[in-house]
Amino acid sequence: MRAKTGCLCLLILLAAAAAAAQQAPKAPDASQIYCSGIVTTEQIPTDSYLISGEQSNYKLLFAQGELVYLNRGASQGVKMGDEYLVTRAVKEPLRYRWFRWQMFLLRAMGTMYQDLGKVRVVHVEPNVAIAEVLFSCDYMQRGDIVRPFTERPAPPFKAAADFDRFAPASGKNSAMVVATKNFGQVAGTNTIVYVNLGASQGVKVGDYFRFFHYQGTRAESAYQSYGTAYKIYGFGRTPGLYSWGGLPREILGEGIVLRVSPNASTVMVTLSLREVYVGSYVEIE
Repeated sequence: MRAKTGCLCLLILLAAAAAAAQQAPKAPDASQIYCSGIVTTEQIPTDSYLISGEQSNYKLLFAQGELVYLNRGASQGVKMGDEYLVTRAVKEPLRYRWFRWQMFLLRAMGTMYQDLGKVRVVHVEPNVAIAEVLFSCDYMQRGDIVRPFTERPAPPFKAAADFDRFAPASGKNSAMVVATKNFGQVAGTNTIVYVNLGASQGVKVGDYFRFFHYQGTRAESAYQSYGTAYKIYGFGRTPGLYSWGGLPREILGEGIVLRVSPNASTVMVTLSLREVYVGSYVEIE
């Protein structure tokens, strides 16, 4: 009987542990916060940078657990234990327009910076410091920008049950998904996207954006043939004509704002019913 009771208790504990492990997270984790990147018109200083690292005679890239060299040392106030975030300005390599206004909006939003990871100083010399890569979002390389580490807020998620796929227009500012992290064209749950609304338009960290799509529009990357909202050759048509303004919008999902610059927001998609394309529309909830 004792053996059976012990086994039963063990099973209950294991079940409770499994249930706890499956609980939905209450906020973005550190990798989502510190690997999200930003698009900003504000100039990020480039006077501190990564020179190279150990085994640089053949090593081109550096990642977690490796040692890198920074261009500042004790003479510039660097101390043992100091922590820095590493970033890099990036551009779309293909220069391909995925929707009608993309290039114009990107220029207005500013420069895109990719988060690369975090380093901690482990040895200091007069004009150079050696730092260990504590975590890496992507590879680091010579010339990457190094900035003092600052805490970023981790805004709480709202309950998924609050999502309304038939929500009316909020009446608040609307914009578009202009780009995604790593210059993809399609986003889903946990993807990072960049939206052309920022602090100047009243956006704050922790705000939620709703993603949606119009039927029949031909300006987005998810291209639609003319008139597809109400007719498709060989597969029927309605007696009257319909345009995107006369049909319900299709809500695709929602996302939370992780970072804000003057004219742009970094948004993590928290829920997606289907694909969110570069060129999809957004509004503040």
